[in-house]
Amino acid sequence: MHDQSSLPYDVVIAGAGPVGLFLACELRLAGLHVLVLEQARDPHSALKQLPFGLRGLSVPTLEAFHRRDLLEGLVAAQQRASGAIKSAAHWMQQARRPAGHFAGIQFYQDNIDVAKWPWRLPTPADANFAVDMETLESVLAARACSIGVDIRRGFGVNAIIASDNEVSVEAAGESFRGRWLVGCDGGRSTVRKLSGFDFVGTDPEFTGYSVEIELADPEKLRPGRNYTPTGMYTFAQPGTIAMVDFDGGAFHRAEPITREHVQSVLRNVSGTDVTINALRLAATWTDRAHQATTYRKGRVCLAGDAAHIHSPLSGQGLNLGLGDAMNLGWKLAATIRRRAPADLLDTYSRERHPVGAQILDWSRAQVAIMRPTPSARALQAIIRDLVETRDGATYFAERVRGVSLRYDLGNGHPLVGRSVPDFKLADGTTVGELLRTAKGLLLDFSAHASLRALASRWGDRITYVAGEARDRLGLSAVLVRPDGIVAWASDGAGDVEEAARAAARWFGD
Repeated sequence: MHDQSSLPYDVVIAGAGPVGLFLACELRLAGLHVLVLEQARDPHSALKQLPFGLRGLSVPTLEAFHRRDLLEGLVAAQQRASGAIKSAAHWMQQARRPAGHFAGIQFYQDNIDVAKWPWRLPTPADANFAVDMETLESVLAARACSIGVDIRRGFGVNAIIASDNEVSVEAAGESFRGRWLVGCDGGRSTVRKLSGFDFVGTDPEFTGYSVEIELADPEKLRPGRNYTPTGMYTFAQPGTIAMVDFDGGAFHRAEPITREHVQSVLRNVSGTDVTINALRLAATWTDRAHQATTYRKGRVCLAGDAAHIHSPLSGQGLNLGLGDAMNLGWKLAATIRRRAPADLLDTYSRERHPVGAQILDWSRAQVAIMRPTPSARALQAIIRDLVETRDGATYFAERVRGVSLRYDLGNGHPLVGRSVPDFKLADGTTVGELLRTAKGLLLDFSAHASLRALASRWGDRITYVAGEARDRLGLSAVLVRPDGIVAWASDGAGDVEEAARAAARWFGD
């Protein structure tokens, strides 16, 4: 057991966005003392609200929320705004049910072959789900506060002193000490910069704009997403526009965004002489794609946009960050509690860095076919043909939804490294419910005495459950990490020695 008497906090988290709040909840589930420092005094922002704050949640994100008893509350909060969300999401107005898009090229649910995903069972996490950032943050903040997380707003980090045993953080003229520091403070992360992380990648090709405007002549713009000889724009009446101007990212944060400038860009991108009467809200963004070379340096870790940034195309950034938090939380908690193998925390960067790199490349690929060039338009035509095929739509869906996520945990059963199916036991209990304590899980469908004995060695870290499942997918036993990732699986009597090695690998001796 660790001694909490010498330091006020086990973990200090910079950033009270969804990633920082979810990580705080994960750490608090393990009984740790957690402080969250947030630079902004007010959590409310027009850019977090509809329409610009709308985000789609991937399958791994929904599974994580389901496994921590957050999904039901989030769904209830989202349903109260379902009408506004449908109005904000232009793609929901289509006759065919959309399943996602790649650079704005839609693919549809009726083309997806779920038989290609053999290791999935029906789960509440399967539904397409969109929520605004303000609602998501409010649900996570409420959970964090209810379980004892200390959240302080108006405290932006401005200095860090890290030693072998602790980290001291200066914020708003005060000093806070903890065993570990995690930067969840966004793409311009102060924690990342002050801690000396290398942040490498590719520079932007465009400036993106999200604007709410009053138009004198909205009939001059075509609703929906439109590619033009000079760029791309998406228009939802009466005056919501997203557009990209391939200027090399020159305008992003370069000067104030004025009505005259937005009108000039819109006219150029749309090829019309449309007139803007009033600019109500505006923000810019780019396709700059950078990633920290490692997500940990000593007692400082990074998660979310602090670790990786890219364009918001396909809405992958939020999901990527929440996946970081789910992966890091239990590993950092076990390390602090001295219940972890020596290299457990190193697996955070080893597992999540490749996932981040893949998402950055996914973003870059979309930018490549959005360029206003003949070659990009030719590539678009090919992608449009592909997404209308069953195999093509299934491929894009599994990438966008995160169904294909698998960590490289070495050789073994094909389920190892994947998300555990949401098995339903004979009494109606599901795996999602069994993971709510954030402990490991050993499912023993055939009630092997040897597996019961094995689980007793890690009784404080692994929940052992014996019993038949309504559909066990031909499996005999499954060992699951606290984040819902399968560490070992058997479709026979089970190799108990192999199971023991997997348990020691993830839960210590």
